[in-house]
Amino acid sequence: MKTVVLESTITCPACGYTKCETMPVDSCVWFYECERCKTLLKPKAGDCCVYCSYGSTACPSVQQARSCCVR
Repeated sequence: MKTVVLESTITCPACGYTKCETMPVDSCVWFYECERCKTLLKPKAGDCCVYCSYGSTACPSVQQARSCCVR
């Protein structure tokens, strides 16, 4: 069984600010506000959450090859 990584570093595409966050295992994160510039990040087309779009590690559901949350 593959170990799931729960830490992911999100990088803001607007200002480049990075922050390490702990991902939830039971839900997707559809919105994330950058601490520095206050840009509201949303998943890119085809991605299920902000971690899959802007994080250094995909969300736990994708890591486990499970269906992710439906938007």
